[in-house]
Amino acid sequence: MLFDYENLSLSDRRALGGLHDSKQMNAEDRERLYPYVLRAATKVSVTVRCVRGIDGRGLHNTNVEALSTSLERVARDGAICLVDGFRLPGCSVQHRQVVDGDATSAAIAAASVIAKVSRDRYMHGAGSSYPGWGFDENVGYSTPEHRDAIARNGISVLHRRSFASVAYKQLALDGSLPAELEGVADVLDSEEIAAAIEADADGVEADQAVGGNGSLGGEPGPGQGPDPALLGEADGEDRASRAA
Repeated sequence: MLFDYENLSLSDRRALGGLHDSKQMNAEDRERLYPYVLRAATKVSVTVRCVRGIDGRGLHNTNVEALSTSLERVARDGAICLVDGFRLPGCSVQHRQVVDGDATSAAIAAASVIAKVSRDRYMHGAGSSYPGWGFDENVGYSTPEHRDAIARNGISVLHRRSFASVAYKQLALDGSLPAELEGVADVLDSEEIAAAIEADADGVEADQAVGGNGSLGGEPGPGQGPDPALLGEADGEDRASRAA
């Protein structure tokens, strides 16, 4: 996520005033903010990695590599590059880790909204392809209903064998990759246009990266005033462009 704070319109600032940690927001608020974030951003990149790659490389290593890829795509000369929580050892872009970044940086908070909405939309679509696990309701999280579904049906190709789960232990899974995962693509990432996400919101799979300042319209509703703590100098620097 790259924001050029100096060029944000008043409308953009008002719309983004409600940004904070996406995990602390409900789904409706995240969906409401999503198009405003895309409109205000100079550039957004979303990188997706499949279950086979995560099981093979490990979740943390996969996360670090995917975050590095996204940051390298959106970074530009003169921008402050921020990462929420930890550093990215293999990233070619100089960056700074920010503890609780989604509570102090608009760029990080906006990136968390894009990531969460993109993931949830994918899982809602997966609910139709894999109806036995309730993905459209649990969006992949380990709810009691999801664990019961695993006990009844086993696991799908979307389930990580390496995930530590009580439900998995009940199935006596040993963490090895099942044969059905061999056909899953190892890397799913691309750079497309923001409209592609909006046009097929529930079908986002490999996911798209975008260049900002698109034609997503609409004005923010009441109570969406600017939040100086995020949209001002919250990142502790004077430079106007921030990537996360």
